[in-house]
Amino acid sequence: MLKIFLSFILIFILNSKLKAQEGEYFLMLKYDKVNVRYGPSRQDQVKFFYKKKYLPLKVIDKKENFRKIIDHKNNSGWIHRSQLKPSKSIIILEDKIVFKKASIYSEPLVKLKKGRLVVITKCKINWCKVKTNQFNGWLGTQNIWGLN
Repeated sequence: MLKIFLSFILIFILNSKLKAQEGEYFLMLKYDKVNVRYGPSRQDQVKFFYKKKYLPLKVIDKKENFRKIIDHKNNSGWIHRSQLKPSKSIIILEDKIVFKKASIYSEPLVKLKKGRLVVITKCKINWCKVKTNQFNGWLGTQNIWGLN
């Protein structure tokens, strides 16, 4: 009886992990120029291309080595997985302030405009430490694109 129960638990855990991998998740561009195609093949025509390294993209489907993505402006298409890597960047969806510490009561460092791309160095609950051109600080995780 114990073996059956443990087998059931093991199957349940493995099944839930597989379903979690099937869901939507974020990746970012690995290179400065990446082609986006109409379909999941190198023979499919190029729809457009991105010219922004580290741009976070939501993966909504996959077929073999291609990932169907959507960006923060609802542009979509297929990108080869070799052009993508795990996401460590976000896009600001509204003007936000970067703080010295992970608190709204700490010293404000800079105000970032809507649409700004920043690289994440680490995250805590409701806060991420980000890096911009000349500033390192903490940003609230509300109204951002690219965080799993």
